[in-house]
This record gives sequence, C-alpha cells and structure tokens, in this order.
Amino acid sequence: MKYQIMGQTVPTVEVTLNKGESMYTQKGGMAWQTDGIEMSTNARGGVMKSLGRMFTGESIFMSTYTAQRDDAKIAFATTVPGDVKAVNLSELPNGLTVQKGAFLCAEPGVELSVTFSKRFSAGLLGGEGFILQKAEGRGMLFLEVDGDQIERDLGPGEVLKVDTGNVVAFESTVSYEIETVKGLGNIFLGGEGLFLTKLVGPGKVIIQTQNFGDFAGKIISMMPRSN
Repeated sequence: MKYQIMGQTVPTVEVTLNKGESMYTQKGGMAWQTDGIEMSTNARGGVMKSLGRMFTGESIFMSTYTAQRDDAKIAFATTVPGDVKAVNLSELPNGLTVQKGAFLCAEPGVELSVTFSKRFSAGLLGGEGFILQKAEGRGMLFLEVDGDQIERDLGPGEVLKVDTGNVVAFESTVSYEIETVKGLGNIFLGGEGLFLTKLVGPGKVIIQTQNFGDFAGKIISMMPRSN
C-alpha cells in the first residue's frame, strides 16, 4: 500500500492498493476511486463497537474498499479546511488515543474502540473531551486535522493544557483528564471555554489550530433570524 496526501485547503489522501489490499472508512469518507475497487459495508467489529462509534460521532457502519487488481487507487477527503495526519501504528505498540471525529480512514489491521476518561464526572462535564477512541493494531491510520497540525513531544511529567476542541490525538503513554477553568471572572469574562484538557507526558501530542465547533458557533450566531 502506498499513499499520497494531496491538496492544501481541503486535502485528501490518495491510496494505491495492490490486489487484495483494503482500506476502511466511515460513511461518506470516499472522494474518488479508479476501476478495480470493490466496496462492502458492515458494522465493523460487531454491534457493541458499532454503538460505541455512534457516541464518538462516527458512523455505525463502516465501508471497506478492497482492490481487485494491482495499482487501484482510492482517495479519502477531509470535511473541512485542514490537514491529513498519517500515523503508522506499527511504530506505536501502546496505540493512539484519538479525538472523536478525527478518524478518516485506516488499513484493516487498525482497530478502533471507545475509551473514557478515568474521571467520569469531569469528562461528562467536559463535553467534547469525554468520549475518545483508542486506535490499536498494525498498519496505517489517517486522521483529519482541522486547520494546521502541531506536534509536541512531552517529557515525563510535562504538562500541556489544551482547549478540548483542539486536541487531535496523543500516545497512550500520555495521561489525560478534564479540568475546569479556575476563577469566576475567567469563566464569565475570559471568552474561553469552561474546560481544558490536561495532558501529562511522556509521549507525543497532536494538536489542531482550528476548533471547528467554536468556528461553527460563531457562524451560526451571525446568521439572520426570522421573527
């Protein structure tokens, strides 16, 4: 399997498959394909994993595309302006924790499952940051990044606090919890969200510069309303 990330504003990843090789994605993820690709749709991983994906904002059913001949090409596109992050899970034995909505596509050897914050109450209040996905296995995983991607390598005990909507993924060696912004003045006058994601190293963290939830909220607030 070979791949090429194409485009700049709303990028895609175009994958070249040999006969028998496959990629899977959520509903609507495929942008284009050449002849020689066969599609099958199912509840990948069984009913429970499918229901778990529903809570993360992904589709219940996944589509798998399998090459019927060598050099067949298929492309998967992002949904908003941003970037595509390629991750070789074979190099991450502990897997990767992924923000909901960040999954774009993957090879069949990559398994996705729902994971939860250890602090249930904080995660529940934290909204965006509560439900995450655990990506494990072997093969290539492609993530959708809103805006530009920033990578940080945290040392042991090093802390990084990020707005929950700006977290894309982090290595499973990084501990995670949701904390509230301190001070009533900061909460009501600061203009930021109420919650931050606290990430503690060691491990790699992937951040996105665009919080699309906040962006969409600003657009909606400026739309005219009928009386």
